[in-house]
Amino acid sequence: MSHSSLYTTIARLADNGFTVIRVATAAVAFAKAKTFVRDGMHIGLGGSTTVAQIGLLDWLQTHEAITLSNQYEPGITPDENYERRRQGLLSDLYITGCNAITHAGELVNVDGDGNRVAAQIFGPRKVLLIASTNKIVATREAAFERIRTEVAPKNIERMNTKALSMGKEPRWNAENIANKYAWIDSDKPGRTTIILVDEPLGF
Repeated sequence: MSHSSLYTTIARLADNGFTVIRVATAAVAFAKAKTFVRDGMHIGLGGSTTVAQIGLLDWLQTHEAITLSNQYEPGITPDENYERRRQGLLSDLYITGCNAITHAGELVNVDGDGNRVAAQIFGPRKVLLIASTNKIVATREAAFERIRTEVAPKNIERMNTKALSMGKEPRWNAENIANKYAWIDSDKPGRTTIILVDEPLGF
């Protein structure tokens, strides 16, 4: 992507109410993301390889001064996992990634159950998205195509591999991992912040 296209995308995201913080590396993204977390906060999580890759997920899981609705805690039951995802919808800060960002400044995401896309739309007081510039595409149609051909297949492989490692049935496929889409044209200014990372991250 050219510098002019990137600057145009960032400007359009800002016009649409999104706050964009552009950083060069995953390490800087991690440092910047931590500044959004304050003692006493209730934090919600959405599935994101990028959040894990920069080290933020591990840091949140060991942060003793916050309430974390952590559906990834080992040993919890499926019912508890579901309840924690529900609790995340009422968090002070919801942290996740983004599947695609268009040149027009739109956010396009997909979910299996829908908690992650629901939280980006409404519920949490603030939303923090960590996304690499490799998620930027030209159009909304290109965003959906990216999700179908790149994001969904890689997440199916990731989730099924994880299930097998835990002794569970590998049940994920194209029908149940990518069936609830969200296209967000804009948000209330100040609610959603995007840390945009120049390094390739996530899917």
